[in-house]
Amino acid sequence: MVKCTFCGNELQKSTGKTYVKADGKIFYFCSMKCEKNQLKLKRKGRNVKWTKIAAAEKTKAKATAKASAKK
Repeated sequence: MVKCTFCGNELQKSTGKTYVKADGKIFYFCSMKCEKNQLKLKRKGRNVKWTKIAAAEKTKAKATAKASAKK
């Protein structure tokens, strides 16, 4: 299974959209919302609150902050 390039959700077989740029980069999107945010609005998935990628980075940042506070 592939993951959405923008939000990190896993795509089931035969779902979503594949976008290939002229330079050969391949993007996989689970929804029009993800496609629009990445291609048209030029947003990064890690900076948008509703994505799995942003949630993972937030928990990672909390863990490192806790670890540094204990020292």
